[in-house]
Amino acid sequence: MESLLAFDTATEQVHLALAVGERTWRREFAGGARASADLIPSILALLAEAGSSLAALDAIAFGRGPGAFTGLRTACAVAQGLAYGAGKPVLALDTLLAVADDARAGRPGWSGWVVVDARMGEVYAAAYRFDANGWHETAAPRLATPAALSEAWRSDPPAALAGSALEAFGEQLVAEGATRQPSARPRGEALLALARSAWRAGRTIDPALALPLYLRDKVAQITAEREAAREARALAAGAVS
Repeated sequence: MESLLAFDTATEQVHLALAVGERTWRREFAGGARASADLIPSILALLAEAGSSLAALDAIAFGRGPGAFTGLRTACAVAQGLAYGAGKPVLALDTLLAVADDARAGRPGWSGWVVVDARMGEVYAAAYRFDANGWHETAAPRLATPAALSEAWRSDPPAALAGSALEAFGEQLVAEGATRQPSARPRGEALLALARSAWRAGRTIDPALALPLYLRDKVAQITAEREAAREARALAAGAVS
């Protein structure tokens, strides 16, 4: 019976989920600056609600991004801290793929682009296709402007668009005939679906390799980001001590 914990803090909401066999528990709450302080207590509360514990987990899955710098550092630090403390392997999940899986929910197949608001007038984007053999990445994650994406789609229009950038940029993202799914997010059920697939395929990694996927160049961390990462590691270490 699989027991998997999964969370994503790359976007404006924290998505947290636990699976014990076929039973699941999920929570969502505000991300941003509070994510590092709220994630560990929420994980422990969810485990308690399920009558489980960190020691009972098979693996810890985290969203590696792309997304907000502070959120990604929080996810990596918490995954590393919990995994080291509990002696568990880690599963790295792609945040954009989790959005695609959320968009696909209830459908036998899905093909299209995920577009997530990256702020600063830019979009995190990638293309995926789901069929009987699972998920396939058809265009690698990238950072682009709405204008650049719209231009690319003129010659190769997508069947669907999904993600928060549809709300942030509206008609600036032009894709003739595409189904638009602005409410798609990396929700708990999607994270667990990807975690189960990764676990069954043996795609575990050492906690030291729980690293973020960055698409925007940045030379130095700001003080708030360093503090968020330190706080997350300290809370994770305390949770398993």
